[in-house]
Amino acid sequence: MKKTIKAAVAAAATGVLALTGCSTSNGSDSGETISLNAFSVMEAANEPVFEDFKGTDDGDGVSFTTSYGASGDQSRAVVSGADADVVHYSLETDVTRLVGEGLVAEDWKDNATKGIATSSVVVFVVRKGNPDGIETWDDIVKPGVEIITPNPGSSGSARWNILAAWAHITGNGGSEDEARAFVTELLDNTIALPGSGREATTAFTDGSGDVLLSYENEAILAKQSGADIDYVVPPDTLLIENPAAVTKDADDTAQAFLEFMTSPEAQADYAQSGFRPVVDGVEVDEVEGANDPADPFPTPEKLFTLDTDFNGWGEAADKFFGDGEDGNPLGIITELQQQTGTADEE
Repeated sequence: MKKTIKAAVAAAATGVLALTGCSTSNGSDSGETISLNAFSVMEAANEPVFEDFKGTDDGDGVSFTTSYGASGDQSRAVVSGADADVVHYSLETDVTRLVGEGLVAEDWKDNATKGIATSSVVVFVVRKGNPDGIETWDDIVKPGVEIITPNPGSSGSARWNILAAWAHITGNGGSEDEARAFVTELLDNTIALPGSGREATTAFTDGSGDVLLSYENEAILAKQSGADIDYVVPPDTLLIENPAAVTKDADDTAQAFLEFMTSPEAQADYAQSGFRPVVDGVEVDEVEGANDPADPFPTPEKLFTLDTDFNGWGEAADKFFGDGEDGNPLGIITELQQQTGTADEE
């Protein structure tokens, strides 16, 4: 059975694999090579997209070299000279860092999806059968609940997770002081902050913690890979939007691949790995590992967005995650991590 899925962005308007730093996906021995630099959870999801691109006129004979890791670390590596024709990160700020360094054009968002290639939502990954009865944000801050979430210092998924928790308070009528108190409770319950979303999933599936804050797609992938877990889409959560761009030195083939990433064919591939389509009208087969494979991407009761609820990453990055350098104030979350002793955990 196929289901036509509307883009997650449109829905918002209306209401385990081991981590490897580098791998290669080969086409033919001749032809062009595209170097892709991406955040860790894209590793398995990209393989069918590569294969389908190779079946197009633009992709005939093309090979891929890939590098995966924590989003911020990947972006900083490109600044330091790592090869990249196409970049695909968890956060917009990891692309704008490259814009600031002159590596990506300033108009990288001038396309139909505003630079977004994949999307998801923040979910709770729980033990099989959900023995602790975790259904809402308030459940995870109860005394004794052990949380795992990646470290906001290196991981993009961690920042989405924390801002989803913040929006649970402010988006439901609470004050910023109340949101600070809530996030403090969440951090007090956090027992580990691995370096990336993939490392956090591995820590949880290896037996640590009662609940993992994660992407919906990462939870689905973990179930597809045989992990004995369940996941819960809370009544209110945050839309995750992952940007992609080409670097200035990339050729037309890299640009063609970037455009292919948001085609219905590629978006259907990404959906099979648990990502919510970013364009309308994508036909999706049943998604193995989803709570309801025939209806894999339910619309939450409240779906917060960075643009609507945080005025975009341009404002949110400094306000919440500023590092206090050059005389600038610490970001709210950075400060709370220091106060709770979670700033340097990995």
